[in-house]
Order: sequence, then structure tokens, then C-alpha cells
Amino acid sequence: MMNSINTEEIETEDVSYAATQNLPDRKFVKTAMVDMEVKDVYETTVAIENELKKIGGFITNSSIESEIISDKTYNTSNEDAVLIRKYQTYNRMTVRVPSQLLGEFLHTINQNKLFLNSQIINAEDVTNNAKIAEIQRQNNQKAAQMIDKMKNSGKKVELTKQNLDDDAQQQISQITLNDDLKYSEVSINLKEPKIRIAEIPVTNTQHIESKYQVNFWYDAQDSVISGFYFFQKVCIGLLYIWPLFIILAIIFYFVRRKRILASKKKSEN
Repeated sequence: MMNSINTEEIETEDVSYAATQNLPDRKFVKTAMVDMEVKDVYETTVAIENELKKIGGFITNSSIESEIISDKTYNTSNEDAVLIRKYQTYNRMTVRVPSQLLGEFLHTINQNKLFLNSQIINAEDVTNNAKIAEIQRQNNQKAAQMIDKMKNSGKKVELTKQNLDDDAQQQISQITLNDDLKYSEVSINLKEPKIRIAEIPVTNTQHIESKYQVNFWYDAQDSVISGFYFFQKVCIGLLYIWPLFIILAIIFYFVRRKRILASKKKSEN
């Protein structure tokens, strides 16, 4: 049965034992989560990277990002402006450190903190897992010996394949467990409590847009050209319906002729 020790928001002195406890007859898979505020996220990240190099750890993920709080542009001349950007920087890291040095690593990175929001250490007791894995390995070996003594048949082939699959799965689980015992995973959240301000030189786009917003002669010329093209399209459209004009002309002719004849008859009467 698995046991675990969870310690949340604990002091550095308490962290040392929770992270470094080593009992002769027990095996622990240790993980940790640290959430803290630091003066400079980038410098702290570099310090953590250097510490990992020193103790033989490594980084599996590191993501430094800046959250923009506001942007405002101020014009300083007809051509230039300055963008005032307020932002906060943070980093989410996932690292792996040698389990026997977990306490030392946590103690070192805590020296960079301005404020510790939380620190969680989990030590999962996997002693029974290791014993169960050993029993399964022995059973697989015994099963393989029994299968070898069977006569060749389809059943023997099936059992051999199943035994090999079980043995491979057991080896994979054992490799994973050994790796988790050797290296502890630590999730680190870094954040700067203060809002930083960046002054970024930019172009005064408002002045440039105003400069070209109205150009009477160009707009007038463009309107004449556009109107000419529109007139051409109308003429071409009318040419497409020339049969309709002929039909209308014929109808008009007969209607007008009928009216003239009717008018003459009325005059004669």
C-alpha cells in the first residue's frame, strides 16, 4: 500500500527533512512544487539553471513570459513617439534533480525568493511497488521455465508470447520506477511582484496618417478615373442586353401604330 507525505507552505528547516528523508528499509519517489515571488525572474532562472548544472540535474520545461498590463503611446514629435508598456514577468519551470540532493536544491532556490507563496513536497512510499515488481519478475522466470518444458504446440507459442509481453511490461515499469527514484521532479513558478515599465521608441503614426488622410487633387483625379471605369462597365452591361432593346422597340412600334390607327378611326367618325 502506498503512503505519502505532503507538506504545504513549510519553512526551509522543515523542508530539509521532508526532502532528504532516507530510511534504510523504505523507498520514496519524491516530487516538489514551489511557487514564489522573486526580484528578477530572468536572473533567478539563470541561477536555477546554474545550480542544476552543478548538481547534475536537468530542465524538462522552462517558459519565461511577460503579461502585458497596459500599452499607451505618447507623441514626442511629428515623427517620433514613445510606447509606455506596463508588464509583469513570470516563468513556469519543470526540472529534475538527483533525489539525494532535493533538499539542498530547494534550500538554494529559496534563497532567491522575496515571498514564498507555497512549497509542497510529496514523498510517495513505493517500497511495496518494488517488492511486487521483484515477485512478478520471479514469477515470469518460473513461467518461462514451465513453458519451455511444454511440447511444441499453438498453445505453447501463445503462452510464450504472453510471457514475453508481461516480462517486457515489467521491465518498462521497473525502468520507470528506478528513474523516478533516482531523479525528483520539481515544478517551479516564478513571478515578479512589481510591475515593470518599458519605454519603447516608436513612430508617430498619428501624424503620418493625418498627413496623408486628405489629398484633394489625388482624390479628385481618382474619382474621375473611377467614374470613367464605371461608365464603361455600364455601357458594356447595356450591350449585353441589346436583344431586349429590340423587343421593346418592336412593342413600342406596334403600340404606337395601334394608337395612331385608333385615332384616325375616331377622327373619321
